[in-house]
Amino acid sequence: MASSVPELYGRIAERFGELIRDCPRDGWEAASPCPGWTAWDVVAHVVTNHRRAVAGLEGSDYSGPGRGEDLSRAWEAASVEVKAALRDPAKAHARLGEEFGSIPFEEFVRRMACADTLIHGWDLARATGQDEVLDAEAVAVATEILLPEDGDIRMPRAFGAKVPSAVDADAQTRLLNFLGRRV
Repeated sequence: MASSVPELYGRIAERFGELIRDCPRDGWEAASPCPGWTAWDVVAHVVTNHRRAVAGLEGSDYSGPGRGEDLSRAWEAASVEVKAALRDPAKAHARLGEEFGSIPFEEFVRRMACADTLIHGWDLARATGQDEVLDAEAVAVATEILLPEDGDIRMPRAFGAKVPSAVDADAQTRLLNFLGRRV
């Protein structure tokens, strides 16, 4: 049985939080698989996207984490806000504006937050030498969402060119290769 959006997001968010908490003290400046980004930049990007989504829901302003900000606390606060909005039926079903594709908040979380947080979780794990195994259901959902958007996601500061996958590559590797990651 497929997980609900709050369940799926909850697992992905929990794993991302673990990767942040377990990041070696000297790992924050490690190069990530995202060109020009460190592990710190990857986490700051995900936190910023979460803050942006909640701000879009509430019609408020947001900002990304500053260099002195505790990323573990920033992540915890951002993910708690998303989880709370998913539990509130009015917020979960509220439509976000055009900037977000004019879709309900819950669908935005399924499409963007789950896929973005999942993939950047792998980036963070790779950069900091942690376990790179991704949630199998989340990989399937991200693949279902992202494959049809192939042409739309190939742009600067999004996803790079696809990397060919081995014939016997597993689903996680095929998704990561599709998104330009060398595994």
